[in-house]
Amino acid sequence: MIGITVICVGRLKEAFYADAVKEYEKRLGAYCRLRILELPEAKLPAAPTQAQIDAGLEREAGEIEKHIPAGCALIALCVEGQELDSPALAEKIRACGLAGTSRLCFVIGSSYGLHPRIKKAAELRLSMSKMTFPHHLARVMLLEQIYRAFKIQEGSRYHK
Repeated sequence: MIGITVICVGRLKEAFYADAVKEYEKRLGAYCRLRILELPEAKLPAAPTQAQIDAGLEREAGEIEKHIPAGCALIALCVEGQELDSPALAEKIRACGLAGTSRLCFVIGSSYGLHPRIKKAAELRLSMSKMTFPHHLARVMLLEQIYRAFKIQEGSRYHK
């Protein structure tokens, strides 16, 4: 069974997001070993300078790197990443397994994104859309798409 780690910078505070995450954790239990890690977002002033944002992203990157599983396929969620439809994501996940990769690691950055070092290390930079979403909602959307990918792979009617 494939292992999937989702590293998220920032904590879920809203109950409706947390409930949705719990639902997809439950559903994904039949398909993978899922681990969700929440890392603290760098504390920045209300109106940070670009230098402060860069320093915060650097600190977050250091924490992210400590938690990336060895030998995993790293997938960074970022706005400039590649957009995939659901069947293409299902194929990427399947292809990782066929290539002998038993672990995937998805990284969702803070509200300021991800440090370029994390993006560069990723095998895939993935964009959910050209639209902007709260990063807490992106977590729910990612889990749903991972679940959908497994349902596509099994030929289920979930994906219509």
